[in-house]
Amino acid sequence: MRIPQLALLALCPSCLSLAEDAAIQQGVVHYLEIVTPEVDQVCATYAATIGVEFGEPDVALGSARTATLPDGSTLGVRAPMHAQEEPATRPYFLVPDIEAAVATAEAAGAMVALPPMEIPGHGICAIYFQGGVQFALWEL
Repeated sequence: MRIPQLALLALCPSCLSLAEDAAIQQGVVHYLEIVTPEVDQVCATYAATIGVEFGEPDVALGSARTATLPDGSTLGVRAPMHAQEEPATRPYFLVPDIEAAVATAEAAGAMVALPPMEIPGHGICAIYFQGGVQFALWEL
């Protein structure tokens, strides 16, 4: 399910231009997620080393503290959401059709860990594992 453009504009004004440029944006890392039990320390290190400023936790993103990177993408750092979740660095690649992209990943042998799920105000994401690595997809 895609978010209608008017609803997208109301929820995330900057997302509309990205959605309109989806063909150009496809395949770029839209969101880079760092899962760590040391959220504050990792945020402080990124702030000191690459000069980004992190906001307050965003509940919609698993209470991730986020920062906008120079290319307009988002870096999110959050704690594990359950005891079995291990630290990870997970890139979310922008795709125009997340259902088709997930099906393609599955056909290529990926294991879907999180089927497409809407994150209100942000878009739709999915997570898959392949080759011992975690990857994710994002549709605006």
